Amino acid sequence: MIDQAIDELPVVGTAAARAAVGRARQSHYRWHHKSPPPPRRERVRARQPGPWARWSARSAGGAQQQRALDEAPATVYAKLLDEGVYLGSISTMYRILPANGEVRERRRQATHPPAKKPELMATKPNEVFSWDITKLLGPQKWTYYYLT
Repeated sequence: MIDQAIDELPVVGTAAARAAVGRARQSHYRWHHKSPPPPRRERVRARQPGPWARWSARSAGGAQQQRALDEAPATVYAKLLDEGVYLGSISTMYRILPANGEVRERRRQATHPPAKKPELMATKPNEVFSWDITKLLGPQKWTYYYLT
């Protein structure tokens, strides 16, 4: 409706018509912009090389291979950037490496055998005894009886 009022007042001019109906200049021209948007270029995604193409354990040899295995992805990322090579972000490296089985826990992990539950087997009377404690509610709040 405001647009029709501005369009129907050509004698006064657009600026005076906008002022009369209380519309800001930028709002009017934003809504009545006639030129089409510029054409967008078709985006072609370049295929990125795998993580650490020159540093991976499969392609590197000798000292480079050992260095790649002992360094964190952030360190390798920084060194590759120093050499002018960008293969992807650190998070991309962390996402791709487990898929290839190249990320693992480096620390020695303690492994404990599973705890064996004791089995009580009685072959004659009065050979095995057991006990238990049960907490029973008392007559008042915060009052308990322990049944053993």
